[in-house]
Amino acid sequence: MQLQNQLIVLTGASSGIGERAARHLAAKGARLCLVARRAEELERVREAITASGGRAWAYPTDLTDEAALADTASSILAEHGGVDVLINNAGRSIRRPVTEAFDRLHDYQRTMQINYFAAVQLTLAFLPGMLERRHGQIVNVSSYSTLAPVPRFSAYVGSKCALEGFSQSLRAEVAHKGVAVTVINYPLVRTPMTAPTKMYRSVPMMDTDAAAGWMVEAVEKRPAQVAKLTGRAIDLAQAFAPGTTNAVMSRVFNVMAARMKRRMQEDA
Repeated sequence: MQLQNQLIVLTGASSGIGERAARHLAAKGARLCLVARRAEELERVREAITASGGRAWAYPTDLTDEAALADTASSILAEHGGVDVLINNAGRSIRRPVTEAFDRLHDYQRTMQINYFAAVQLTLAFLPGMLERRHGQIVNVSSYSTLAPVPRFSAYVGSKCALEGFSQSLRAEVAHKGVAVTVINYPLVRTPMTAPTKMYRSVPMMDTDAAAGWMVEAVEKRPAQVAKLTGRAIDLAQAFAPGTTNAVMSRVFNVMAARMKRRMQEDA
């Protein structure tokens, strides 16, 4: 798809993958509605885009606030008309074993609110116009962790699995109506969201420019999925031999975690 003049709503646009993707998409002629919680950072991204000749508008919004999100969606529709592409990129990750979360139901609730319910709410707001015009795309950002068994991220993985299930069902309903639904399964990306996890600091990660390239590819080519071949292979193994795959992945993760722990102790 040609991006010139396409109106793209991008959440989580104030930093990380969202910021880089916004710059790349704007450089290709798309009009960007930037949505994120931090107003100052969002304005910084908008100014950088307009200074480079692009077109962008900032909509500071707390994605956990249902009323605020509804107001933002209404404002975008009133000010710009129909949305061509919605990219649900905003996300929250919590790294904590289930055995340490028995009294922390709120971890799961707040993760679902951003990673799942906010994405669904925006989809429900913009999808009617897409169906009416028989043109549009929903891009939902997910993770490699839904393809491979990953311990200690049950809140995050659960929310992303919900988002992927929603995406699959939606795709089956609207594929013949001119609306594409794409899921991006990112591996680890070096962003502010991964920074607090110390064991990741020495782990190879995708950089934000490469990750932004995946997002641009998703919009231009409109595939059902964007993912690494290794992730798809593990997903296939999980489907045919879930017990063995879980055992292997658990062992690999525990060995890596032990090595990282020793390395951090040595560095200290």
